[in-house]
Amino acid sequence: MIRLVINETKKTGKVEPEIYGHFSEHLGRCIYEGLYVGEDSDIPNVNGMRSDVVEALKEIEVPVLRWPGGCFADEYHWKDGIGEKTERKKMINTHWGGVTEDNSFGTHEYMELCRQLGCKTYVNGNVGSGTVQEMSEWVEYMTFEGVSPMANLRKENGSEKAWKVDFFGVGNENWGCGGNMTPEYYGNLYRRYQTYVRQYDEKKPICKVACGPNVDDYHWTEQVLKTCFDHAPEHLHGFMDMISLHYYDLPDGWEPKVSATEFDEEMYYKTLHQAWRMEELITRHSAIIDQYDPEKKIGLAVDEWGTWFAVEPGTNPGFLYQQNTMRDALVAGITLNIFNKHCDRVKMACIAQMVNVLQSVILTEGEKMLRTPTYHVFHMFRYHQGGELVESSLSTEEKIGEGACEVPCITESVTQKDGILTVTLNNLSLCETKTLQLQFAEEGYEVTEAGILAGADVHDFNTFEEPDKVVEKKYEDYEKTDGNRFVLTLPAASVVMIRFHKIS
Repeated sequence: MIRLVINETKKTGKVEPEIYGHFSEHLGRCIYEGLYVGEDSDIPNVNGMRSDVVEALKEIEVPVLRWPGGCFADEYHWKDGIGEKTERKKMINTHWGGVTEDNSFGTHEYMELCRQLGCKTYVNGNVGSGTVQEMSEWVEYMTFEGVSPMANLRKENGSEKAWKVDFFGVGNENWGCGGNMTPEYYGNLYRRYQTYVRQYDEKKPICKVACGPNVDDYHWTEQVLKTCFDHAPEHLHGFMDMISLHYYDLPDGWEPKVSATEFDEEMYYKTLHQAWRMEELITRHSAIIDQYDPEKKIGLAVDEWGTWFAVEPGTNPGFLYQQNTMRDALVAGITLNIFNKHCDRVKMACIAQMVNVLQSVILTEGEKMLRTPTYHVFHMFRYHQGGELVESSLSTEEKIGEGACEVPCITESVTQKDGILTVTLNNLSLCETKTLQLQFAEEGYEVTEAGILAGADVHDFNTFEEPDKVVEKKYEDYEKTDGNRFVLTLPAASVVMIRFHKIS
């Protein structure tokens, strides 16, 4: 029997809500048709935002939404997306599908979406093809309350009051689609561009995010930080608040041929192995950041992560539309548990992407909408947001899969908030039910609530004809054995959430 030992008397850090963030890019049907249908649409909407999608997203308590990209961010010129919609410039989305972008969803629409979701804002600026002036004026347009050319322009466009920009990304993937830069060159550009991301309201500071590495490019992390910290300001707060990391689960490489729904046992374990690699990436990049920031003031923002499979047959390859099975749910469970366990350094993360693209939490088709298995994982894990990480460990390091496909059998994390302990568990075994003994340091706990996500088959997914094939259900397969021990039965390929309160 596997034992999970929980020392609830020892807290090791705070799990920032933003770890459960999301990403929305002008890519495929994420923005248009997914989040935004326009005020004149027959699909129910509020100021153009799909009501069904917004309400579903509110249920998972989205903490932050990143926009407008992604690769799109470094070819996006924000002035094209303001003013009368009929007069906005049209452009070709050269990164994603070669379709026409009419810019009907711009800064004002994004801020309205975040208002409806009740989430923080994360705007990604254009370093690749934009100027310092353009970035500086965008920040002024969004955040300055006084009298200035950009503030006046915002008011003319219908927003009298300035908005709060919580996070601002200074470029995106500048090692690749954002300009094919060297880390030293980007580091110097970051120093320059961030200078003009002005803090117009000290009570509403903007958190600045530097472009970090792709996957295991440790050289990029080292050189960007080295360049940025050379003759750096004495007081680094506000100079660099976070550095990003992008990592996609690509079990068969950057030109995926493996289907999101049709995979064998080897590909199942290979996909989970790729997800587990996040542990190594965070550990090694964090060790480099520690050399420059031992006090851990600079957060790691994993602001693009998720699975990447072959697109669904018959869809535009540039739209990256894929289905979502229990395999995706397990990837989400693995990854979110890792983020929780590294909350001392990971301060934000954004799954890619929110709707209709890659590992989406929601899919839409016309007026139809469904919640994917990944959505239900976010719903189960939402209790971790803002909680204190509790010390926990497994008594065994049992591995399953072989070689390049090897993964831990069980992954877990535990947090406490408002006196309630939330435990999330993944049984990654494809075929075997596992029994786990959960042991607290103190006695007197009872179960508050519990949920489980598990399909009849790991290939199961939700469709518009059968939207509730894979849904969270009540979990009851546990028993209390004595004052501080519980025994849990975890079905194969399942995600379990169980919460405890103390009665004595």
